[in-house]
Amino acid sequence: MLYPKNIEEKLGFDRIRQMLSEACLSSLGRSFVEKIRFSDRFDQIQKMVGQVAEMKEIVAHEPDFPQSNYIDVTEQIAKARIEGAFLNEEEFFDLKLSLRTIQSIQRFFENKEEPSFPYLRELTVQAFQERKTDDEDKPRRSKSDELSQLLKEIDRIIDDRGRLRDNASAELQHIRRELIAEQARLRRTLDSMLRTAQQNGWVPEGATMTVRNGRMVIPLVAEHKRKIRGFVQDESDSGKTVFLEPADALESNNEIRELESRERREIIRILTDLTSKVRPHTEELKRAYTFLGIVDFIRAKAKLALEMNANAPFFVQQPLVDWHGARHPLLLMSYQKQGRSVVPLHVKLDATQRILLVSGPNAGGKSVMLKTLGLIQYMFQCGLLVPVDDFSTIGLFRNLFMDIGDEQSLENDLSTYSSHLTNMKHFLLHSDKKTLFLIDEFGTGTEPSLGGAIAESILNDLNRSGAYGVINTHYSNLKTFADRTEGLVNGAMRFDAEHLEPLYELEIGKPGSSFAFEIGRKIGLPKPVLDAARQKLDRHQVNFEKLSKELEIEKKVFQDRNAQNLQRQQELDKLTEQYQTLKSYLDTEKKRLLNEAKVQAKELLREANAKIENTIREIREQGAEKLATKEIRQQLTDFSAQKLTQEVIAPPKAAPAPTNEVEVVGGTITVGSLVRIKGQSTVGEVLDLKGKDAVIAIGDLRTTVKANRLEKVSRKEFKAATGDDKPRAKLTGVDLNEKAINFSFNLDVRGKRGEEAMVAVDNFMDDAIMLGYPELRIVHGKGDGILRQLLRNHLRTYSQVAGMADEHPDRGGAGVTVVQMK
Repeated sequence: MLYPKNIEEKLGFDRIRQMLSEACLSSLGRSFVEKIRFSDRFDQIQKMVGQVAEMKEIVAHEPDFPQSNYIDVTEQIAKARIEGAFLNEEEFFDLKLSLRTIQSIQRFFENKEEPSFPYLRELTVQAFQERKTDDEDKPRRSKSDELSQLLKEIDRIIDDRGRLRDNASAELQHIRRELIAEQARLRRTLDSMLRTAQQNGWVPEGATMTVRNGRMVIPLVAEHKRKIRGFVQDESDSGKTVFLEPADALESNNEIRELESRERREIIRILTDLTSKVRPHTEELKRAYTFLGIVDFIRAKAKLALEMNANAPFFVQQPLVDWHGARHPLLLMSYQKQGRSVVPLHVKLDATQRILLVSGPNAGGKSVMLKTLGLIQYMFQCGLLVPVDDFSTIGLFRNLFMDIGDEQSLENDLSTYSSHLTNMKHFLLHSDKKTLFLIDEFGTGTEPSLGGAIAESILNDLNRSGAYGVINTHYSNLKTFADRTEGLVNGAMRFDAEHLEPLYELEIGKPGSSFAFEIGRKIGLPKPVLDAARQKLDRHQVNFEKLSKELEIEKKVFQDRNAQNLQRQQELDKLTEQYQTLKSYLDTEKKRLLNEAKVQAKELLREANAKIENTIREIREQGAEKLATKEIRQQLTDFSAQKLTQEVIAPPKAAPAPTNEVEVVGGTITVGSLVRIKGQSTVGEVLDLKGKDAVIAIGDLRTTVKANRLEKVSRKEFKAATGDDKPRAKLTGVDLNEKAINFSFNLDVRGKRGEEAMVAVDNFMDDAIMLGYPELRIVHGKGDGILRQLLRNHLRTYSQVAGMADEHPDRGGAGVTVVQMK
């Protein structure tokens, strides 16, 4: 079931239908375009989509497939069925060309090896399947063979210019030969007479023979028409020229007219006989041309699929939406002409999250997203390929309901809200587990509090029906309801909260903000008006919008940082690989150099030993004592062994660097214990214990911290950190847990004066230092840079600040200061 009746116009499928019609080559294909209908039969959809997917491959990669002469000859076939009627030469020529196309298509699939193009091959086989003859003893003939024989017969009679061949019959051939001979004789006679008239100046300048009333004549100046005996067949509009048939040409012209009559009679006889051969095959021809129309129709769908880069996703026989890279077909084709790209849509609806509630600012792409879902699902169940990634999964729905746009009617006295409620009534009565519904601006058109309550009740009933759907809304109560209700899931159209620009990306899992105040500020609404509006809002609504905006900013910041970290990791991996290669090379070189050094040392010692031996020999020969000689040689041997076996001594290990960590004392934390917060150098005294929480005094502040975040320190360390033995007695209270929940790392001081901005920054820095945030963002705007310089000079006075820098150009550039904390 489809709802409403004009769902095709609302989705834009009427334009898809028009594009398909324009892509068809004949009225045969266009007739099938008009018959496109939404189907819920799994096997039928699978077959239609499979045929288009195969044809897409053929059109893209098979140049031999016939691309012309898809001619509609259904009127000629109907004419041929009438006894005594005959088709003329032009009609037979169209029949000949289109039958050739049909035959070429059939042969194309016959020549392809199985199992290529199974769906189209099956379509071809069904169109030309064999039939029984009247005589069971005779062999069966396929329709294809019969049509091939008929085409041969037509081709024997009709040439490739669409004219009857001269040898179509012996009589026709004889007549045309006589006709040519007689025309040649007549032309010679008239040429002779025309030359004589030209010599005498009886004919207009540049005159030639011509034909009037089917007879060959020569033109003469009117005043000389009696100079040649004959008959005037015609004259010019001005009357100055007459067209004379000379008496000598009368017999030849009569003979030619008679031969032409005989030719026409013979042509009619031949065409009548040929038509009678077509008549028994009219039923087969009708089926063949139905096949040709279907092929033309499928080819048009394939051409459209190529234009929009459409695919055949995985198809399952159950309600499911799991799409990747979905793009609105009409928007995609429009953007392609402009050289722009469409932001792809990733959406999933399954048994656990059947209904998606999408929120976000106006002009953020919610309605386009909704129409994308509806149009793609409608196109697929009409047998078309769709612009999604081919690894997507698309399910089957029996009902498709849609409530988009204003349906108010003066005739039926329906307001906008009444028309929406009428649609909701239909949805509630007919929705089931095989229904996909799409609702835009859910609950609008009446008082917000009442509209939100009714919308929540309707949403609850739709959820109980088991239907699948996507709903666009701005109501916070519906976002909260979706967050705590099984089967529902929140989603948001992403928005650049810093630059206040839509990103047109769907994010499932969290609700979106309407960014009403930010957009109002961007377009220039007065600040007092916006401030007054904020005060009128419910506190929970303000917090919700604030958290949504901050989450969006944080997500973008961390996404960018993840990308930077990934790039740095890749660079680090590259450097590590280079280091390992270099280290391996250096180790090899070190071993080689050591071995060379040892060899050189051995050679050096060998030469030294030889020299020493010579010296000893000389001493001995001169009568030196043997004992002194022996001692000298032993010393030399010991010295040589020591040098050759010496190893490289490893450098001493570096002494560990001294640490500046605070000394932690063990024991149970009680009232009066001196403690510090883990991971920080701040110390304080425990004033009270409340369950798992501890109230501690830090300087002049009192704060509440989880006890498991504290560790006990000695009084000596406490004095070294604070310069005092005991904390002060009178303290003000601060709930650190509440501050951590409500703290935002992003401070916006745009529009504030210098003094106001300093106060806001001081409070902001106090909270950040207390909570230990590593990085902060201060949005001050660009302007003349005065406020930026003032803030940065002030921030340099904080010892906890490690550095400052401009934000990334895509996230504000010089209009935002990023503060790095120590």
